[in-house]
Amino acid sequence: MIVFCIVSAKGGAGVSASDAVTTHTSAALPQPLDERTRDRVLSSVLEHAPVSAAELGVRLGFTPAAVRRHLDALSLDGLIEIKRGRGQGGGAGRPARRYVVSQRGQSAIGEDYLAIARAALTRLGETVGAAGIEDFARERFADMEERYRPIVDAAGPELEARADALAQALSADGFVGSTRTVGSPVRRPPTREVPRSTMLGVQLCQGHCPIQGLAAEFPTFCEQETAVFARLLGVDVRRLSTLASGGHVCTTHIPLGRPTAAPADPLSQDSATLSAPATLSTHQQGRP
Repeated sequence: MIVFCIVSAKGGAGVSASDAVTTHTSAALPQPLDERTRDRVLSSVLEHAPVSAAELGVRLGFTPAAVRRHLDALSLDGLIEIKRGRGQGGGAGRPARRYVVSQRGQSAIGEDYLAIARAALTRLGETVGAAGIEDFARERFADMEERYRPIVDAAGPELEARADALAQALSADGFVGSTRTVGSPVRRPPTREVPRSTMLGVQLCQGHCPIQGLAAEFPTFCEQETAVFARLLGVDVRRLSTLASGGHVCTTHIPLGRPTAAPADPLSQDSATLSAPATLSTHQQGRP
């Protein structure tokens, strides 16, 4: 299954695709101008993936030939890759070519700390065991939960609004968050027996992960983050894909039409509650 998520153009500090990206030069344009243009193409792929060359041309105001020239150069650098899927019409025919940022491209965007952090966590695991790494990840995301809770609670009780507020908070921290509603609502008014929809939900997408390299080696970071989302939103959430597991975006499914739990003060919960991970969809975890 390919999950198509449209990622918000809002970025956090230190997440611009123009940072630390090496690109090919072109004889057709002066080098600084050509590199800036190519960085804009890479940034647009990051924000709107999976996206076609035609869609990029419209968004950036480039000719098809210009867009393809930059896409070819970024592909040669290994910064983007092609995902093939059905066209927007969903009919038979040649699969559409859509572009996403590659694992190498993600790694090129602000992850110079990775080698030191990985070595430190490896030594921590050798010293105190896997439980020490899990405790470290839990403490890290406890800080995120504390900072995000006032933002999410201020959005009110509606789950869609809370998810949008969570996406904005993630973007401010460099995760390039966005939401989109998926599924079909039921036609008749919902009742206790017949919920608003059996499939309606919100997909919370993260186009960039500042700790992707660490999460790939230490999955507890993804598990603790998912648990925080569930507690902030008050419903069971399921992680459909992660950048750390090879997906082109992190996608968390938030079911609608279910009663949400009353917002809780995390400081009043005991440590066992805080450490309980959200339910993960094991048959879909990490699929792109």
